[in-house]
Amino acid sequence: MPPLLVPLGDCGLLIRFAESLSDAANAAAIGFGRRAIAAGLPGVMEVVPNLVSVLLRYDPRQVGFDRLAGEVRLLLSAPAEPAAAGANHLVPVRFDGDDLDEVAQQLGMDPATFVATHNAGPLRVLATGFAPGFVYCGLHADPMRVARRAAVRPRVPGGTVLFAAGQTAITSTPIPTGWHVIGHTAFCNFDASARPPTQLAAGDTVRFETLE
Repeated sequence: MPPLLVPLGDCGLLIRFAESLSDAANAAAIGFGRRAIAAGLPGVMEVVPNLVSVLLRYDPRQVGFDRLAGEVRLLLSAPAEPAAAGANHLVPVRFDGDDLDEVAQQLGMDPATFVATHNAGPLRVLATGFAPGFVYCGLHADPMRVARRAAVRPRVPGGTVLFAAGQTAITSTPIPTGWHVIGHTAFCNFDASARPPTQLAAGDTVRFETLE
């Protein structure tokens, strides 16, 4: 669908590229987020790419919604330069999660085959957020898709590796989750004292490897 511009309060403009997650919609959101940062749009204080959208947080004393929307439409209509490759990251994982056997069974695999298939290729960082340092990686091919759990776990620790809906996620802080727990990692994507506080960014590439 054509990008939809939506006002959020008096200081937010959301550019939505699709109603549901797809590889193309996510790539469009990441690409536009980078272009918006490079363009230095008037009055914009923060550019936040999400799974299928980009949030522009702006100062209404400097620019109004209509003017900013006009600038966004011009940026959307301009020919896009080829996207620069993001950084590459290797994340060691101990595949010892409580839901690993169940996930493998749902996919018609044994756990070892699931892990090998999961780690076979690199994944793109689709977005970060939801909780500090939380990372969404994907998208896995259709045969590697399972629904979220029916019950929510009240708390999993930072470093938990999660799997659901064609994605692998990594927690950096303790959170509740309805995703399947497939493993754990010492990698942490959040350091409040660092600038920026996260290592991974939307558009980066992550490769998972098994830690024995």
